[in-house]
Amino acid sequence: CEDCGKSLIGECKLHGPLIRAKDRVIPSRARLTLPHYLTLRVLELRAGNQQILGVFAKKGIQKRTQFGPYVGQLSTKLTCYDESRLVLQVLKDGGKYFLDTPNEDCGNWMMFVRLARNQEEQTLVAYQHCGEVYFTTVKPIEPHTELKVWYAADYAKFMETSSVFIKEESDVSPLPPVEKEPVDPWICSSCGSTFATFALLESHQCIHKDRV
Repeated sequence: CEDCGKSLIGECKLHGPLIRAKDRVIPSRARLTLPHYLTLRVLELRAGNQQILGVFAKKGIQKRTQFGPYVGQLSTKLTCYDESRLVLQVLKDGGKYFLDTPNEDCGNWMMFVRLARNQEEQTLVAYQHCGEVYFTTVKPIEPHTELKVWYAADYAKFMETSSVFIKEESDVSPLPPVEKEPVDPWICSSCGSTFATFALLESHQCIHKDRV
């Protein structure tokens, strides 16, 4: 204690305990690498405060946008397995290694991307290039859409699995679908028939022109 000049095992009985100042909590390495137009959302909170996370787009992302490389530790055995994430391997110096991410401080944000349960919800494809794994968008991604990944055809062969993946619904509840606003039908001025798209209306009007 600097006030009474004594070395004490516990608190000073005369001057009381010290005022503890806590360090500022900083995000993990993986969270700090997240691009500014992506965000993490907590989808579920399990026992022991275990968070089930998903990566979502904050704005539209073009098709053929490449992310990566995936950052992980090379390992001959997989020490961290999560059934909602892809198992990734690479070929290095003639050997086949797992890209292991036991914690958020030894990986990047790509470790949070969940696997696609079917082709409809797949937005990313995973593949190996020059000993690294990259993710590339296979379709335009709308804002508020979750990024989900599955193997490219050649990489699926390397991983000895199928390039098409369909899984039963998991315990994680999907986000409610965004309701689309009703679209006014296209109406033919000649006969009053209605059509869902302008292309159908235009094709229909050609019939009237042929009759004339």
